[in-house]
Amino acid sequence: MAQIPLVDYLVLDGEPHLVARECTDCGARYFERRRSCASCGGHGEDQFRTVELPTEGELTAFTIVSFAAPGVPVPFVAAVVDCGGTSVRANIINVEPDPEHVSTGMKVQLGTYSIGADEEGTEAIAFGFEPVDPALRKASDDHQEVSA
Repeated sequence: MAQIPLVDYLVLDGEPHLVARECTDCGARYFERRRSCASCGGHGEDQFRTVELPTEGELTAFTIVSFAAPGVPVPFVAAVVDCGGTSVRANIINVEPDPEHVSTGMKVQLGTYSIGADEEGTEAIAFGFEPVDPALRKASDDHQEVSA
């Protein structure tokens, strides 16, 4: 079955990982295409290079979301993860969404999961982060199929 990433900065070839666009002058990183750097103002054809982010990081901020749009399962954990100095906004997946199982400083790793397939069988793949410590992971996840 063919797979496509939900976002351009999720790479599924080989081991799944995230990539960012890094300013060659100041090192600022962005997930979308850019023509100039919002940090230093630099611009030009060679202003950015693509860099791979670490697949492990540390949870720096989170909230447990208990109200969402119709059809969105709640509760879930929305978070900011530090991946080697780059902040990534993502959900924490494969974990009980409560303060007993989620905390700042928690070590997490990139995980991917299917969000559905089209009529031709092409599967859309999203990402989140799950605890590195297997003891903190849910035994099963009713909403997402997760693979590291």
